Amino acid sequence: MVRHANALAATLCLCTATLAAAQTRPASCNVTDQNLFVRSQLLNLYLWRIPLVVDPARFDSPQGYLDAVRRLPNDARFSYVTSAAASTAFYSDSQFIGFGFSSREEPGAVVILQVFPDSPAADAGLERGARVEDIDGRSVADLAASGELAAAWGPSVEGVSVSVAFRTPDGRARRATMVKRPVTIPTVSHTGVFTADSRRIGYLHFRNFVRPSVAALDDAFAGFAEAGIDELILDLRYNGGGLVDVAQHLGGLIGGSLTQGQVFASSVHNANNTSLDKTLRFTATAGLRLSRLTVIATQATASASELIINGLRPFMPVAVIGDRTYGKPVGQYLIEFCDKVLAPVSFSMVNAHGEGDYFDGLPVTCSAPDDASRPLGDPAEASLAEALHYVRTGACRSLPSLPTGEATGNGPPRVRAAVGWLSVLNAH
Repeated sequence: MVRHANALAATLCLCTATLAAAQTRPASCNVTDQNLFVRSQLLNLYLWRIPLVVDPARFDSPQGYLDAVRRLPNDARFSYVTSAAASTAFYSDSQFIGFGFSSREEPGAVVILQVFPDSPAADAGLERGARVEDIDGRSVADLAASGELAAAWGPSVEGVSVSVAFRTPDGRARRATMVKRPVTIPTVSHTGVFTADSRRIGYLHFRNFVRPSVAALDDAFAGFAEAGIDELILDLRYNGGGLVDVAQHLGGLIGGSLTQGQVFASSVHNANNTSLDKTLRFTATAGLRLSRLTVIATQATASASELIINGLRPFMPVAVIGDRTYGKPVGQYLIEFCDKVLAPVSFSMVNAHGEGDYFDGLPVTCSAPDDASRPLGDPAEASLAEALHYVRTGACRSLPSLPTGEATGNGPPRVRAAVGWLSVLNAH
């Protein structure tokens, strides 16, 4: 069951500790007072200045006011207002209301990329590589052409249902009805160990940086230590980020004694909040002695996922296989008010060398497609096959690395349709 917490307070989300400065509340929960509260928090915490001439009383929701004053293009989607209960369920319990799948759009179909276990999508028979061609009697081609495809899946409300016609990976036509309910995302969905040239290569598919991730990561790395891995392939292809302290923990597990006590990342606030600037150091170790890291990424790889890449690069080579990442070098505080959460961009993140500001994403080393025709973790899947080749040879097997600013187009558009924690989720 989705857990409903009474107080989210203020959490560091990229998203750490309670922020005392944000403990004020609106005068009341009418719309104008909520909008005025959002304005006061932005004036204090927002990384950039907001236009003072915009009247909060003109807007019918806090989100509407926020959209009117946000800093473009850098903050097209990052700051948001959402339900406190939904945000807490996701970050605290790795849960959301939905069907339990992620996908990408292709001409005439929605291609399923992953399905979470014990979800409505799993019950309906969807699996990686399935092609949804019809939603509630309307073709995907028609929905896409009219701009209605994203809305066709309905709101994130328990009980919402859709009927889908799809083809299984082996081409069989099927139809099923799915009804939204609480779905739990296994944060570590797959681990494995491959052997190549007398080296043992660990593989970890990691979905999101939320509270349950810590124990799952500890278990995974204990297994890697027992297996004696020499190399690690970290699959972050659908990981939209999450909590900074979970990224800090994972960074320490990867860096081990090489990074312990070193600077993982530093937060940089606006000129009025330099007292909030914080330096995070690598802590946790897993007994591994890795000298480099290979990451599988797409344009859905964002935020805390990018922080792992950027934070480790001063201490070891980090190769990116697949596609250029999304580009979110900033973070938010989660501030609860009324029944909502405000998450304004409040700081940028830089590594030990002061490097950050990657709004165009982190460049790819070797490009490769996200091969939905094969299961995740299959060594023949295109991105994993390219990663394994790179680990063995230090070179790209297929397409050359891309110049800065280019992308292969394997991932979703850089400006996402989803907002807030839903954009971190990368799923329906």
